[in-house]
Parts: sequence; C-alpha cells; structure tokens
Amino acid sequence: QLVESGGGSVESGGSLRLSCRFSDWTPRHWCLSWFRQNPGKEREGVAAIESDGETHYGESVKGRFTISWDNAKNILYLEMTDLKAEDSAMYSCAADFGELGYNWHLATKYPYWGQGTQVTVSS
Repeated sequence: QLVESGGGSVESGGSLRLSCRFSDWTPRHWCLSWFRQNPGKEREGVAAIESDGETHYGESVKGRFTISWDNAKNILYLEMTDLKAEDSAMYSCAADFGELGYNWHLATKYPYWGQGTQVTVSS
C-alpha cells in the first residue's frame, strides 16, 4: 500500500515536500517514482529513484525537485522548490519491483500506485 501526503496550495516560488509511505516493502530491486497529472492530460513522470541509487528527473523539474528514499522508514520523498504554476497537478507515487532505467517515465511499467495528493501553485 502506498499513501501520499504533503500536497497543498502554495504561491509561485514556494516549496513543498511530498511523502509516500510504503507498507510491507521488502524487495531487493525496485524503482520508485513520482508522477503528476492534470485533467485531460497524460500522466507525466516527474522523478524516480532506483535501488542502485540512480535518480532520474523530468526536464521541467531538473534543478528544482529532489527525490529521496528513507530506507529505515520506507518513505519516498519529493522535495519541490521554486514551484511554478505549471507544477500544479495531482501527484502520485508509484513502485515497481525492478530497476527501470531509461523507462522510468513510463507509467505503464508501474503496477503499484498511491491515491494521489493535489499540489496547487498560484502565480
């Protein structure tokens, strides 16, 4: 089970930290990601972290967002800074039992999803 928290409303230039708590998470190899989606649009890969420590970021968030994993607490984080209006979306965490590499941004690769948390950035 994946449960997100930390969404909310913030002004442009502000920061938010999203959390995704994993229950019963014990695989040796994995890829954990954050996606976002707005109504009528395709789901967009935001960032991913893999069990070998490699991280991936979407072009639009590079340098502003940071993904991290707390192995002791089984919590996935997304630190978002310098937020822009176009970052507004429903953010969801996703997980796969395996390292995805350059396919990390493909939503169809992930069998496990959280329910989502809304982020709204006002300009």
